[in-house]
Order: sequence, then C-alpha cells, then structure tokens
Amino acid sequence: MKTREEALRYGLSFPDTYQDTPFRDPNWQLVRVRANKKAFLWTYEKDGQICLNVKVDPQWRDFWRDAYASVIPAYHQNKEHWNTVILDGSIPAGEIRRMIAESYDLVSDSPAKRIYEAVKMIPKGKVATYGQIAAMAGNPKMSRAVGNALHKNPDPAGIPCFRVVNAKGELSGAFAFGGPGIQQKLLEEDGVEVQHGRVDLQKYGFQPVIEIRNDRKEPAE
Repeated sequence: MKTREEALRYGLSFPDTYQDTPFRDPNWQLVRVRANKKAFLWTYEKDGQICLNVKVDPQWRDFWRDAYASVIPAYHQNKEHWNTVILDGSIPAGEIRRMIAESYDLVSDSPAKRIYEAVKMIPKGKVATYGQIAAMAGNPKMSRAVGNALHKNPDPAGIPCFRVVNAKGELSGAFAFGGPGIQQKLLEEDGVEVQHGRVDLQKYGFQPVIEIRNDRKEPAE
C-alpha cells in the first residue's frame, strides 16, 4: 500500500463508513464511521510523503513504532492513542491494513471488538461456545459472526480463540488454527481434556454472567 487512494479505498471497505474533507482542505481526507461520525483513518501529505493517522490501543502503540521506523507518534493528534504511518513502501501492505482495521474497531466499537473482549474473559481450563460468546458480545444471534471474527484473530496470543467450541463441545477444523491437532494441543496444555474431538461442556464449560433487560443476572446458554 503506497498511495492515498489505496488507503481510502480500504478504509471505505468497512461497514457504515464514509469519506469526509472536514477542513475544506483537499490535503486532509478522512474516513469516518457513519453511526458516530468518528474518524478512524486520516490521510494527508506531509514533507512530500503520504501519511495515515490511525487510532491504536496503547498496549500496541509502541509495538508498531518499534517494528517499523515509518510508524511514529501521530502528527496533529493525541500521541498516546494515535500513530502516524508513512507510506514510504517500507511497511508490508498487510500490516498497514491491520493497523487500519484495528483503528476501525477502536472507533466503531464493532462486533469484532466486542467478540474479542468476550473471548478474553474465558479463563484457563474452560471453554465457551460460539453462542455464549455472541451473547456476551451483545447479540445472541451472531454466532456466525463470532466464527468469522475468530478466523481473523489479530492477536492469537492475547485472544485465546482456541477456547471456543461449538454447541456440542466439538473443536474447529484444522484450518482454523494452522494445522490438525493444534486446538486440541492448546486446550490440553490449558488442562482441558479432549476426547474424540470433543470437550465435556458439563465439566469444562464456562458459565459467564451476563446482564439481561430486567436487571437480573443469569448465565449465558
């Protein structure tokens, strides 16, 4: 990714987004989330180079800056929560897309972000079903979205998606974790017994407490 046009096109590929030029200056072109009008991608030219400003989780901020010399504290924005990405060709396109996607998740409070936060709540030695994660993320009907999000897990070390199984306690296919037996291996290292590709949900199932409308708390199904 080397041009402003490529970055804007990728930013606009996310749901419910639109392009904006807020300062009546064509040098500053932004992509915003329509629902809250917050910008997650700023594009501009500075010192003869195209730059992007993206929002970043503080725990990842220094990782990106240390990994690439062309990722620096954000120009013209809060340097604790934003990075500037200089499109000088030194950063792989996939990494730039990842930074833009993370910025979108932070600004939009997207379903993927809520799903990842829910998965982080599963304790060691327990598993949760796709339906449980969907309910914890705020919508019990989005089990398929849970699967999609977990297959795109941006941080496998921090988001333990191997602890998610289907409603019968069955493990995912080999492709989901990079090879056959990987999910089982990770679960067994966690202390979870796997027999014939299945986990006993009665023994190892996580029972999260979720809020429901009448303000009582009940375990997710």
